[in-house]
Amino acid sequence: MSITEPADAAERRAKPAVICYPVQALPQPDMALLGRARERLTKTDEVIVAPRDATTFQVPKGHFFRIVGIDGPQVGDLNLWNAADLSERFFSGKTRQLHATHVSTGDRLWSSLPFLRPMATITHDTLSWYGFDADGGGVHDVIGTRCDPYTNRLLSGGDYHNCCHSNLTRALAKAKGLPPAEVEHHVHDVLNVFMCTGFTRDTQQYFMKASPVRPGDFIEFFAEIDLLGALSACPGGDCSATHSSDTATCYPLKVEIFRTEPELLVGWTSPEPSAYPRTHGMTG
Repeated sequence: MSITEPADAAERRAKPAVICYPVQALPQPDMALLGRARERLTKTDEVIVAPRDATTFQVPKGHFFRIVGIDGPQVGDLNLWNAADLSERFFSGKTRQLHATHVSTGDRLWSSLPFLRPMATITHDTLSWYGFDADGGGVHDVIGTRCDPYTNRLLSGGDYHNCCHSNLTRALAKAKGLPPAEVEHHVHDVLNVFMCTGFTRDTQQYFMKASPVRPGDFIEFFAEIDLLGALSACPGGDCSATHSSDTATCYPLKVEIFRTEPELLVGWTSPEPSAYPRTHGMTG
């Protein structure tokens, strides 16, 4: 049945937009302190993430890590967990609500409920110049989930095992010495590193376009807690045309871990989990 537009439709649409979460009281990172700390970094480890695959890495709290483009334009899907407790993991939806659809220097990656604390702070981003383009596209999104074999089967009828969800599952299974089915539920919505995305203006559909990343570009984070990370080099390459396929040109990514001088972090403390008592209004 057809719907008739009401007489006051224009008035209803003209209501002002209100920011859902006023964030003036949000704890802010000490970017000046972190800026001084990142001036004296010593690399302690690095891992290479092969194209169409994923690798795990660990970052002690108070250390920095970078995700680096090395051979060609390539996007990556990032998962983060509390290294001591996989139930505390990156919460992309809350990060999006507290910051924006796309994140950059000064934004933080927040953990899941009931913990809700900063897991990592973005301290440098060589693609911060990109902003938002004429299509509404931006870089490093917390909108998309991750390519996965379930959606692939739903839309194509076939199975593809190098989707980012599968890549991350295999990497976590290997790190924990467990079968994939026993760790898959820990794999979660990602930070789409280097990916350029937005929503179309006419149909509001999620779109991707060629990433502006080039070899040498990186995004850098400060680990606020002990982290276990997993990074997938997406089978879509730079996501200019397709994903979840063996046809796109793909490149490796590099993760670098750095320590700083302890005296440069005087005044910083690792954040505690939320102090909310978890009673949810019930007593007795």
